Amino acid sequence: MLATAVGGTLLLVGAAQAQVYRVVGPDGRVTFSDKPPTQATPAVSSGSAAPGGGGAALPYQLNQTVQRYPVTLYTSSTCAPCNSGRNLLSNRGVPFTEKTVETNDDIAALQRLAGNNSLPLLTIGGQQLKGFSDSEWSQYLDAAAPAAQAAEPAEPAPAPAGPSVAPQRTTTNPTGIRF
Repeated sequence: MLATAVGGTLLLVGAAQAQVYRVVGPDGRVTFSDKPPTQATPAVSSGSAAPGGGGAALPYQLNQTVQRYPVTLYTSSTCAPCNSGRNLLSNRGVPFTEKTVETNDDIAALQRLAGNNSLPLLTIGGQQLKGFSDSEWSQYLDAAAPAAQAAEPAEPAPAPAGPSVAPQRTTTNPTGIRF
């Protein structure tokens, strides 16, 4: 990450242009990762989505949020609002799982889950959002994100003060280090 001060404002520039791979597992589960897929898991496509699936590569706070509020997007291949929803999640850097509804079994499962067959369907934790609405989806995603992740400190924290008592050197501890 590169930090630059411009006119009294601190700008943080990260590696937002990193390659991201869309991977479909043998069970049909779609995940996104910044690491190339292994030979056993072929890459379907690459895009600009955030990493998903394996939480070990995510920052701690984001990993905690993903575990508490997993995001799943139910789509179809011919759904324009589904593409808009996918783009919103990708542009925001939200790790998500995409499930494509293609077969009659998929439609029946969607009916059991949501009570209807309307797509896209976004789930954030236990919350279901039917149909695409940029403002509504953003509102729920903001609520799921921790407040600490949204706000970066403007100034670095002050350096801790030195020890209040000077270390004492003895014959058993010649450096004077205390634990």
